[in-house]
Amino acid sequence: MRAGELARRSGTTIRALRYYESVGLVVPRRLSNGYREYDPIAERLVVQIRELTALGLSVEETRPFVESIAAGADESHVRAAALETYRSAILGLQTRIGQLIAQRDALEARLALASAAVMPGDLVGRELPDERVFATNGDAVHFRHFGPGRTILFVYPLTGRHGVDLRDGLLEIPGARDPEQVRWFRDHHGELLTAGAARVFGLSAQSAGYQQELAHRLRLPYPLIPDPRLTLAAALGLPTHTAAGRTFYRRLTLVVTDGRIEHVFHPIPAPPTHANEVLRWLNRTAIRAVDPRPRPFV
Repeated sequence: MRAGELARRSGTTIRALRYYESVGLVVPRRLSNGYREYDPIAERLVVQIRELTALGLSVEETRPFVESIAAGADESHVRAAALETYRSAILGLQTRIGQLIAQRDALEARLALASAAVMPGDLVGRELPDERVFATNGDAVHFRHFGPGRTILFVYPLTGRHGVDLRDGLLEIPGARDPEQVRWFRDHHGELLTAGAARVFGLSAQSAGYQQELAHRLRLPYPLIPDPRLTLAAALGLPTHTAAGRTFYRRLTLVVTDGRIEHVFHPIPAPPTHANEVLRWLNRTAIRAVDPRPRPFV
């Protein structure tokens, strides 16, 4: 068939056919009069290219699948080529999704810093609300009276429950699939206590059931605090965001001493390794307490 007929039957344009020819995917024969003539299989090739590119693949990514058909491979070989093409495309999409999520989170962190109800520096010196809650270990926790010494209270959006699907719109929230930050505070718990923290708590707006499952599954050495009523957000103006019709805390960490906020970590650009940032701050603070003299810059 001629180019015009192929374009009509496959739902494409002659310009697209010229491009497929230029990259070696759909190559016609040249007749003595200079016209292009396409074999009947060209229609199948063009339709497959259009279907795959409509799914987000580049024209080049369709090559293994198209070349298998053009070579007359049997269905098993064509299917194998298709599977390889799909896997490669999905992997590429997953990589792009990860990059876009990281970019979005960085922008949201900057947005939160610029538009939060209170700035992190404004929280320093604020007193925690006179509220009592129950942690996952069954103990009653009084926000204003954690106890003597420094309390590390890291606030996170949410985590998923093992074997239970989260609603659409929640899976993209960092930590929903893999609670890396919670695990890092677990793995560095002893170091944090050695560096000067008296205790560590994690807090989110999720229910006690979610948090108890997580604490049991990860064998956390510290309790989690459920705050589904967003008590701290209401009392202190902590930043929140909404997803899938629900409100969650944005990620931040408070250092609380004698019921007042001594230091705030926000935004938190790298949640999985944030425990190390808190550990470094505790170590620096301990050094200043021992020797408050200014140190020379090195």
